[in-house]
Amino acid sequence: MRHITTNNTPTPPIRGIADHSWQARGLCRNLPSKVIDRLFFPAARARAAIGEAKSICGQCPVKKACFDYALGNEIRQGIWGGLTEAERRPWHRKVNKRLDYSRVKAAFEGRDIHLSDAEREAVTRHAYVRGWSPERLAFTLRLDLDWARDLMRNAAHAVADRDRYWDQGDETEVADDETAEDETAEDEDIVSPVQVPRQVQTHSLIAALRKAA
Repeated sequence: MRHITTNNTPTPPIRGIADHSWQARGLCRNLPSKVIDRLFFPAARARAAIGEAKSICGQCPVKKACFDYALGNEIRQGIWGGLTEAERRPWHRKVNKRLDYSRVKAAFEGRDIHLSDAEREAVTRHAYVRGWSPERLAFTLRLDLDWARDLMRNAAHAVADRDRYWDQGDETEVADDETAEDETAEDEDIVSPVQVPRQVQTHSLIAALRKAA
């Protein structure tokens, strides 16, 4: 007896490393290679070519996916997502400080995505608390087993230090949320170039992350 199954799972918002399906919907897809080189890899002072490329990107339905692809794959040359090399430089410089818990959750769900150093650390700590083996972490993050063991060892030390000094920190609370946000914004070293919406880091998402793990 044959059974027909259907998959009604919605398309995930975060694309995997090997997912290049978005490229087929790009407006530059069918342009001749010479035109692509002239427009999207222009000379530094080719203002007309840059303006024409940006006008194409501005109407492209996969503009964000194109930008994310360049950012995740460290592609610094050319125009991607409507931004030139110089315009993308600040994003590349601070991308490893991004901490988006929706990306952490996606990693636990098996999505093969580019994680920042901060996001990889969050995955490792949560995996350690959940009692994962280094082999399982290595498989999830596509890492070498020795590297996964080192990450687990660092997570163990971090969790131990957190528990040891939990009640010895500064208990002063900032009453004004706006003041706290201003102080955070002034410290450029910890500001993520890819801003994470406040609602992303909610108790419901953390609970979903635990369920995924």
